[in-house]
Amino acid sequence: MELTILETQRLYLRRLDQPLFDFIFTKMADPELAVFLGLKSEEELLAEREKYKLGFGMFNKTFLYFQLLEKESLRVLGWCGFHTWYKNHFRAELGYIIHDSEFHSKGLMTEAIDPIIGYGFNALNLNRIEAYVGPNNLASLSILKKQNFKNEGLLKSHYFKNGIVEDSLVFALLREDWLVSGLNK
Repeated sequence: MELTILETQRLYLRRLDQPLFDFIFTKMADPELAVFLGLKSEEELLAEREKYKLGFGMFNKTFLYFQLLEKESLRVLGWCGFHTWYKNHFRAELGYIIHDSEFHSKGLMTEAIDPIIGYGFNALNLNRIEAYVGPNNLASLSILKKQNFKNEGLLKSHYFKNGIVEDSLVFALLREDWLVSGLNK
């Protein structure tokens, strides 16, 4: 199976989609799968197997992620990509995380997100990319502002996280605004 990999100064961005998940979950042994996905425990592996079993995509929406791999070590640092991707509406929600706090606040997600947004507009033909962020998530708010996402409003009691119901700020970036911004170079 051929892998799609984007490259930045410090990262390789390895594309993960449903056909690749089908391949790795049916062909790889657990130890190999854990390394490929960057999992650190048996519990994480079981959780990923359960997500796969239940289905990452649904009949009217799907996903496409990129793993963030540190170029030096090939260590899986996190992921960035599109979930709740409605192909028939040309829109998707952007999500991202760096798992290990050792790699937070180093500009890695800002570095990764630019080519991934470009991939969304160019390769996936998206017209709109959405992001939902907690009002106190200053790091994410900063990343979205750097990419010219526009704040479109507030969803009250939108997410349940760490035992707390949280609000979400709604952000979006339209293809036309991205093209005008000059970030598409």
